[in-house]
Amino acid sequence: MSETASSSGAANLYLVGFMGTGKSTVGRQVAQRLGMNAIDSDHEIERRAGMPIAQLFAEQGEAAFRALEREFILSGHPPYGQVVSCGGGLVLQDGMIAALRARGVVICLTASPETILRRTETNKNRPLLNVEDPLRRIEEMLAQRNPVYRSAGTEVLTDLRSLPEIVAHVLRVYRREARSFSASRS
Repeated sequence: MSETASSSGAANLYLVGFMGTGKSTVGRQVAQRLGMNAIDSDHEIERRAGMPIAQLFAEQGEAAFRALEREFILSGHPPYGQVVSCGGGLVLQDGMIAALRARGVVICLTASPETILRRTETNKNRPLLNVEDPLRRIEEMLAQRNPVYRSAGTEVLTDLRSLPEIVAHVLRVYRREARSFSASRS
């Protein structure tokens, strides 16, 4: 049973951050606890494009993928009652943080480069990490992206914490910020 009565009218929750920080796993758990729908933006894009992201990158390039991400956020999902796990690069696009904030609460999940590598090293569907030294690539990408991630929303560290602890922290942040979000819409 969910902790909230109904997801109708509930502010969307957008989980952002680097790949391997736990957005999809945490998103599913949080959605279940809130009685909301869980959506993974990458999975939705794959479904709509009819191909895996790695193939989309290879055949159409990163720019085409980023355009599909933008389209998904701007018009590809319901306006409330959703927990959306966003792709790691989504918030790097101009205007996307503002677009997410206009649609709900934004929480950024974070983890160390070593944790990210451990969580992603067996998944070959991560085209940006299919390089000779993935840890170095993660460190380089985080150095570039962290300022944007930090500005996106409240940060929740996922290193050395159990899934229930992370979920509880995200729920506390969401509830607090959803009240502010709803009040600003009134």
